Amino acid sequence: MKIIMLVDMDYFFAACEELRHPKYKEKPLVVGADPKGGVARGVVSTCNYLARKYGIHSAMPISTAYRLKKDAVFLPVDYPYYEKMSNQVMQILKSFSTKFEQVSIDEAFIDVSGKIDGFEQAVEYARKIKGFIKNETGLPCSIGISSNRLMAKMACEAGKPDGIKMVLEEEAEKFLAPMPVGKLYGVGKKTKERLESMGYKTIGDLARANTVNLVSTFGVFGAELYRSAKGQGEDVLVENYEIKSIGRERTFESDTTDREKIIAQINSIAKEVYEELKKERVSFKTVTVKIRYYDFSEHLKSRSLGHYSDELGDIVDNAVKLFDSYSEKNEPVRKIGVRVSGFSKQGGQKSMKEFIGA
Repeated sequence: MKIIMLVDMDYFFAACEELRHPKYKEKPLVVGADPKGGVARGVVSTCNYLARKYGIHSAMPISTAYRLKKDAVFLPVDYPYYEKMSNQVMQILKSFSTKFEQVSIDEAFIDVSGKIDGFEQAVEYARKIKGFIKNETGLPCSIGISSNRLMAKMACEAGKPDGIKMVLEEEAEKFLAPMPVGKLYGVGKKTKERLESMGYKTIGDLARANTVNLVSTFGVFGAELYRSAKGQGEDVLVENYEIKSIGRERTFESDTTDREKIIAQINSIAKEVYEELKKERVSFKTVTVKIRYYDFSEHLKSRSLGHYSDELGDIVDNAVKLFDSYSEKNEPVRKIGVRVSGFSKQGGQKSMKEFIGA
């Protein structure tokens, strides 16, 4: 039986900010858009636990966060700094594991089966990992321990903040049973509402379900829901963490039809995306533009270059063309986003510029 841990950095962006600004540790701290006196329209990226006591949470409109706690500390997102800290943490985790899978900037699964002799040593080993991360980076984390990915994730959530929680295979179903069905990893808002309408209020209810009913409603996902409710999950880690896309979005202070203003924002976003591309040392093949209009309707449009590129100009030119393809709508734009995908590691397939010898 494998010993899988999920290591999740607690309130990561805010914790990083507390690290370089110790004076903010005892204050509600919000990382995200500039609230601009409560009239801005961006969102909260993350916040510390003091801010959460006032009802603030991730993805909340920044204006709402400001109304809830006007004297909180509001800081902008600093991706380069957070990525630097993340890299330090991930290198530490690799050294403590036999297999490693990074799943986000602040979260990774590790297989420690080859490092310790059974679950009897798992909690102490997790304490060692936590202590090493704290000593080396100054950052807090929570660790979930179990025999599969799903239960390591669920255990980690139960152990937050700054804790360790182990759930053995034979304890999994009992551990999950009393939780609301919406707490099950992989159950989103719509699935939660559908399950509740079918009478499944708790994860225990779902574990006692007729699988035929679940499959007839959700297809193969229904069978997966049933397995998850019983605490059954995969124990295989995918060691090569590869980004699938790089993108950024911006919300305008007020809805706008001003093409010059929108194009200026596209250029600004494209530069950030380009800088991230350089750090990841990848070339891209696809450019996508996301537009949210005044009525919250969203449109995504992509363009494939037909070749790999690592040029800023290709991002900007194609993003502008994609935006202009919507120009006949002439409706006020609330948010604009640019994303690149279809990556190739540099040093692999040549970009068009290299291919033609430019």
